[in-house]
Amino acid sequence: MISIITVNYNQLALTVLFLRSLKQYVDAALTEVIVVDNGSTADQREAFAAVYPEVVYLRSEKNLGFAGGNNLGIRHAKGDYLLFLNNDTEITEGFVASMQREMECRPEIGLLSPLILYFDDPRKIQYAGYTPMDYLTGRNSGIGVMDDDHGQYDHITAETGYCHGAAMMCRRTDLDRVGLMEEGFFLYYEELDWCERFKRAGWKLGFTGSAKIYHKESMSVGKESPLKTYFMVRNRWLFIRRNAARSTAVLFGIYYLLVAMPYQSARYLIKGRFDLVKAAFRGIWWNVTHSAQAIQLLVDRG
Repeated sequence: MISIITVNYNQLALTVLFLRSLKQYVDAALTEVIVVDNGSTADQREAFAAVYPEVVYLRSEKNLGFAGGNNLGIRHAKGDYLLFLNNDTEITEGFVASMQREMECRPEIGLLSPLILYFDDPRKIQYAGYTPMDYLTGRNSGIGVMDDDHGQYDHITAETGYCHGAAMMCRRTDLDRVGLMEEGFFLYYEELDWCERFKRAGWKLGFTGSAKIYHKESMSVGKESPLKTYFMVRNRWLFIRRNAARSTAVLFGIYYLLVAMPYQSARYLIKGRFDLVKAAFRGIWWNVTHSAQAIQLLVDRG
C-alpha cells in the first residue's frame, strides 16, 4: 500500500482540487489518502469526503507547521511507501506507479522527488533536481528552473542534492530508521534538513523525470510577508548549524551577519519594508539567543 499525505491549512478549495486529481488517477484500493487539517478554523471532513470518500481525515486544533502536520500523517499512515504531496499540486496519469517503480528498482535511494512543472504554464519546469548546498553561503541552485519541458528528463533518474518538499516519496522501513521531520523548523528548510538525515543514514536522494506533477506556486516571486521572512532568515542559519561542520557553521555565521543580512536589509529598506527588516532581525536574534547545545538537542531528537 502507498499512503499519500497532504497538509491543509484553511485552503478548502485548493485541497478539494487536489483530491479530485487523486480521485482521477489513483486506485483507492491500493492507496491510502490522508489529509491533515492543520489548525484550520473549521472542520472540513465532510467537504473532503464528498470528493474522496475513502479519505483519512486527521484534524489538529493547533497549527503544527509543515513538518508537524506531515509527522501527524506519518504516525497514522499504514502504507509501505509514504508519498508527501503539497495540497497545491495536481498529479498526472501514472504518477504514483512511476514513483513506486523507481523506488523498487533503486534501493539505494531513500527519498525521491519527481519532475515538477508549473500549473499555470505546464511547459515550464520548476524542479528537475537541486545542486548540493554551499555551506559557507547557505545557498544552492535548482536544476532546469524555467526551462521548457520537451521531454529531456523523461527517462532520467539520478542522484540529486535535495528533494523537493512539494512531492517526496520514501519507504516506511527507511523512515523508521531516519525518524520524523524536525518540527523545530515549523516552516521552510525542514525538508532539506530531512534530506541531510537520509544522507547521513546512508541513502541517496533521487530525482526522476518519469513522474510529473503540476505545482500551483507562482512563477514570480511570491508576496513577501514578515512571517515568511522571519522563518526563512531564522531557518537558513538553523539549517547550517544543524548540518555543517562546526568550523564551517562559524564561517557561515560571520558571512550571514556581515554580508548577507546587511545586503538583504538594505533591499528591504529601499522598498520601505521596515516590517521585513524587523522580521529578519528577529530571525537572526533567535539564533543568537539559542546556543549550539540547544541546536544539538534538536539534532539528537531528530
